[in-house]
Amino acid sequence: MSRFRQPSRVRKVIDIPQELAASQQEYNGEAGRAFIAGLPDLTAAFLDRWDLTVGGRPMHGVSALVLPVTRRDGTRAVLKLQLLDEESEGEPVALRLWDGDGAVRLLDHDEATGTMLLERLDSSRMLAHQPDIHESVLVIARLLAHLTSFTAPAGLRRLGDIAQDMLEQTPGALERIPDPEARRVVADCAAAVREVVDEPGDRLLHWDLHDENVLASARAPWLAIDPKPLAGDPGFELWPALANRFDADDIRWRFDAMTDVLGLDRARARAWTYGRLLQNSLWDIEDGRPLDEEQLEIARRLRPPRG
Repeated sequence: MSRFRQPSRVRKVIDIPQELAASQQEYNGEAGRAFIAGLPDLTAAFLDRWDLTVGGRPMHGVSALVLPVTRRDGTRAVLKLQLLDEESEGEPVALRLWDGDGAVRLLDHDEATGTMLLERLDSSRMLAHQPDIHESVLVIARLLAHLTSFTAPAGLRRLGDIAQDMLEQTPGALERIPDPEARRVVADCAAAVREVVDEPGDRLLHWDLHDENVLASARAPWLAIDPKPLAGDPGFELWPALANRFDADDIRWRFDAMTDVLGLDRARARAWTYGRLLQNSLWDIEDGRPLDEEQLEIARRLRPPRG
């Protein structure tokens, strides 16, 4: 989950923000360094290819550079340049299917590099600026209810495959969790996923719809951006809104509100939400990081009532 930040300097075409270069090196190693090295030429090539004029200061997240541009006909847009991987390669597929209905509109796409031309939304009006967290959660829930009404197209990553892989990794990962209570929480999450893994769902999922990935526009109050799409159960979508602006006492309200709006079976939604904690925990363990206490608390708070 990342907030777009302004780089410190901008040259004639582009100056690579140091934070973007650092994150690419951290997460993608040599491939990330190669992407950063080629980014100025890549940017210049697509400004020329799509006849674009730079129309503002560039922005960036953890993995992508986003450059405000204007097309020859005056249309305001953004040029998004990112390293092509298994997450980003599905983004244009999902955006084409949604076709601007609940999400940013895709204007052009280069399959070889993953570069996209997108409609320009109002980055100054982000859902994260909404002071009422309950309203923010409901906005996300309503967007998810619409976006996940689409059947996922063939070729996307599939939740069933991801879940099976997580379950295979779990026994070894549990041995690396020193705290018995944390180990028990993660083991319980894995057990919940085992109960639903044979029915992973076929909906088109955004996967990362938190309040910094929802922007306002002139044509719609709120639109989703930056999907990392996969095919699966909508219950796998709830985690970001539970974890964003963390409040332990509000977790149950958020979960109940979102499952109501999406019309989800709560037991299944709980199991797939536990799947997100399992996924995050496996990544933390692999990278040698301690488990996140706030994330563990989400799992504790979602435990069904006894009896």
